[in-house]
Amino acid sequence: MTSDLPSIAERVSAIEARNRRVELEKAWEVSALRRYSILLLTYFLTLLVFYLIGVERFWLSAIIPTLGYLLSTLSISLLKNWWLTKREF
Repeated sequence: MTSDLPSIAERVSAIEARNRRVELEKAWEVSALRRYSILLLTYFLTLLVFYLIGVERFWLSAIIPTLGYLLSTLSISLLKNWWLTKREF
């Protein structure tokens, strides 16, 4: 029985380490830094594509898909929270 204790302690330690990694990943997924980084990347990539294909006022036109991304992140969070409350036991 005592030989099982180190094995159990190692398994618990591994689970706790995994939980810390998962918590950090989740924190990154919902962070403002991630959201605004994607927002800026979306704007500049759209800006470049619109410039290359000759869209007039490409700097202004690139705002629309960028705002679409921003709205999707906001509305999806609200929808997710609603969905989770309906699924609670």
